[in-house]
Amino acid sequence: MKLCRFQKDADGDAIRIGLAVDEMTLADLTAGGIESITELLEDDNAVARVEVLTDLPTLPLAEVTFLAPVERQEVWAAGVTYLRSKTARMEESDFSASAYDLVYEADRPEIFFKSLPEKVVAPNEPVGIRGDAKWSVPEPELALVLNSRGQVVGCTIGNDMSSRDIEGENLLYLPQAKVYDRSCAIGPWLILGASEEAIRAWIIGVKIIRANETVFAGETSLSNLKRSFDELAGYLCRSQTFAHGAILLTGTGVVPPDDFTLAAGDLIRIDISGIGTLENPVLVV
Repeated sequence: MKLCRFQKDADGDAIRIGLAVDEMTLADLTAGGIESITELLEDDNAVARVEVLTDLPTLPLAEVTFLAPVERQEVWAAGVTYLRSKTARMEESDFSASAYDLVYEADRPEIFFKSLPEKVVAPNEPVGIRGDAKWSVPEPELALVLNSRGQVVGCTIGNDMSSRDIEGENLLYLPQAKVYDRSCAIGPWLILGASEEAIRAWIIGVKIIRANETVFAGETSLSNLKRSFDELAGYLCRSQTFAHGAILLTGTGVVPPDDFTLAAGDLIRIDISGIGTLENPVLVV
């Protein structure tokens, strides 16, 4: 089941919840009494609750503006969860290489805060690259969606924008490399009801388009994610609670080459085969 938050182009600021009917059409769940995505994430019978709704109004996707499927959920991120990510992080800096090597093999994953919900970038809105960074990349990631009980109840697409030169200078600079204006994009679809086994069969890929030319493209299978969903969620929820749930980015397995950096005007297109496409232009912040 594919859900979204959206605004009708004709309705102004009213936020509604949608259900994908097909590739071109949405059903308006808000007309059926569903006011938020969070209420579905908290409902153990969310799929059944939606399936019994009938005679919902529909509208073409071309007539809506997608919002990020984030309401009051904090966004966190896990790192060094793919072998390719470990290699890339080690290549950033000899100084920090051993730390990234150790965390890939360690029982405890790397987990860090990424974004407040109100700072998450919606689909088609610009993501940012830092003005004081020289080496900026997108990080296409599967994002797990947790309810307030710490259960993984859904997933979506995330872009964990990163300043690799800042992090490579000193791993203690990770917050500056990862957390800044427009550094996190999520959406457009949130999937409920898919098993981890099914999700791991999906392919995640990214294309970076500059002046109508593809300057980087890569993909990997989500089966290459080293840690289980419950393991990552369990560590995130140790010794802390999330009253409104949380979103957890699970790391990247697709990394551009070391001589590549994003530029203002680039277009980032992230695809996950079982979810859809998250697309954002780039600007300097």
